Amino acid sequence: MSVPFPGRERAKQMGELKRGAQQWEVFVETEPAADVQAVRGRLHFVHGEQHRATSWIFLEPTERDIHDRFGEFSAVELWHFLEALDD
Repeated sequence: MSVPFPGRERAKQMGELKRGAQQWEVFVETEPAADVQAVRGRLHFVHGEQHRATSWIFLEPTERDIHDRFGEFSAVELWHFLEALDD
């Protein structure tokens, strides 16, 4: 079970990233962006008590569109996001 994080109630688990002994759960959080009549989204990476998140990197007409866009990222690209967020 992953640790709670801000926005967890609006996030969907999209899978896991594994490299050697490292394993991170990956979530996409979505939120209505009423000012532009769209939905925005960001990525959350959770490993034990560690949590890292991107800024709002998606802006699409629907939540489904964001999930589809997420599916276009390879595992390597997701690792690049995660490593860019390194403490």
